[in-house]
Amino acid sequence: MTSEAMNAMSRPHSARAAAPSFQPLYLQLKGLLVGSLEAGEWRPGEAIPAETELASRFRVSQGTVRKAIAALAADNLVVRRQGKGTFVATHTEEKMSMFRFLRLRRNDGRDEYPASRVIDVKRAKAPSDIARRLELKPGSAVVVLRRVLEYTGEPVLLDEIVLPGALFRGLTKAKVDAYRGSMYSFFETQFGVRMLKAQEQITAVAADTASASLLKVRSGEPLLAVERVTYTYGGRPVEWRRGLCTTRRHFYANDLG
Repeated sequence: MTSEAMNAMSRPHSARAAAPSFQPLYLQLKGLLVGSLEAGEWRPGEAIPAETELASRFRVSQGTVRKAIAALAADNLVVRRQGKGTFVATHTEEKMSMFRFLRLRRNDGRDEYPASRVIDVKRAKAPSDIARRLELKPGSAVVVLRRVLEYTGEPVLLDEIVLPGALFRGLTKAKVDAYRGSMYSFFETQFGVRMLKAQEQITAVAADTASASLLKVRSGEPLLAVERVTYTYGGRPVEWRRGLCTTRRHFYANDLG
């Protein structure tokens, strides 16, 4: 397939009369493969076709396919397994799910898998500021989930999670409590929503009475507030959350490499 033909396939019909894209061929192929992932052609955890098969399908060289797949792997969309092939990344792989998005670490540097205790799950209308972050109309239906993450029985993180109601119909506290796995694995397997990347803002706040009670700290004690917007395919925001963290025995880690 020529660069021009692939570029035409990757654009909606209304945009095909616009000026041509000068993206490298492998990035154009990457865009087509992302479209296949978003459409569910290959489900999370499934193997994608071999490089030779993809090269034949898209009429490009195997080297172009290899570079496109490497770009997908760099974005954590696929996982390469030596001798087995390339698989669609999934949040059901606990290490990837937990420690890619959860940045809290013990002061001694050891990874620790927290226990999640759900406080409540409610239906609500999106406030204007959160609606804007989720690209919803103010007052749109949302699901609000609150939980506490406990490390070795100690409450460390209080999460408030807001989700678009249209994507998470039927989400209840009972369903969350019954699920064994990470929250993002739950969203993926039960609602078909893949969390791909996130943007965060971190500030310092003082614990109010309610958060102090849930985290077992004094009212007014300093907390780390981590506000996150998480995105799925196409850069679509599908989650807003605010986590209040104690830092008595934990710190917030971020890999900038």
